[in-house]
Amino acid sequence: MTARQRLLDAARERILITDGAFGTEIQNWKLAEADYRGTLDLPKDQKGNNDILALTRPDVVDTITRAYLASGSDIVSTNTFSANTISQADYGAEHLVREINRASASIARKAADDAQAQDGRPRFVAGAIGPTNKTLSLSPNVNDPGYREITFDELKAVYLEQCEALIEGGADFILIETVFDTLNAKAGIMAGLEAGRRAGKDVPQMISMTVTDLSGRNLSGHTVEAFWYAVRHAKPLTIGLNCSFGAEQLRPHVQALSGICDTLIMAYPNAGLPNELGAYDELPEQTAAFVRGWAEQGLVNILGGCCGSTPAHIAAIAKSVAGMPPRQVPTPAKVTRLAGLEPMVLAA
Repeated sequence: MTARQRLLDAARERILITDGAFGTEIQNWKLAEADYRGTLDLPKDQKGNNDILALTRPDVVDTITRAYLASGSDIVSTNTFSANTISQADYGAEHLVREINRASASIARKAADDAQAQDGRPRFVAGAIGPTNKTLSLSPNVNDPGYREITFDELKAVYLEQCEALIEGGADFILIETVFDTLNAKAGIMAGLEAGRRAGKDVPQMISMTVTDLSGRNLSGHTVEAFWYAVRHAKPLTIGLNCSFGAEQLRPHVQALSGICDTLIMAYPNAGLPNELGAYDELPEQTAAFVRGWAEQGLVNILGGCCGSTPAHIAAIAKSVAGMPPRQVPTPAKVTRLAGLEPMVLAA
């Protein structure tokens, strides 16, 4: 049975749990530059290059991953948010991109398989790809609105290298997350589909948008509804929202998506809003209470956490929705009616 079918089967029975933040968890280790660098001969300071820890401190990545699994995660993501040539160029480590992604996926795969072997519950690995600091929709030069730092094909090639390595390392899915530019997401989607074809296997995609203000739009101006219709053709395994704000602020946007999407809804908010020092103060029980409200409304299929969330947050979320029924995924025909659209009739 494929990973897609196993996850769909599990999602029919209960609300599934994904993991929480990696960045803020890594910060808690208070690593020195030497920890990030290890024995690698690199020209730039590596402090803050969280992705490279898969090579230099795999114990850190493994410990965090296993902590999430022990807290109830059914899905763990790879520590590869910035493991692409664009982001790694800031550290002079772009030549290590394939190695980083393979290693991180292998760490997550081993931890997930070990957890599944202990209790028999299916576990999954999502290969995470972040947005990069380039945007296809907007010009970084206010004096030249038509200027772009990168082309669609160039960005697709960047994502393709990452997706191929994640699949080689054992990822079940490709997670295109924190999408602030819809066109960037489309480049990631194309890369993920091509990587799956090259590997000769079905590699479903999970797509997660981030909104940049309380109106519910991303940086390229799309509402959550417009974003769904822009990526629906890819038939993602999950669609949803992450990062942005805390669960309290994301609720209306999760609700909007839930009503129009004929696929699983996955949402993983921040642990509230950051304080003046950039830290997150929302307690696990608070986050869990907010997302339980989503579950009570029948809005979600998969829950987790983003910035500031910890294994304790994931454990609290898992406990809060245990035994609650998952959102019922509507049929495409029902979604069409809910959206107020007429079904398309093709001429014979």
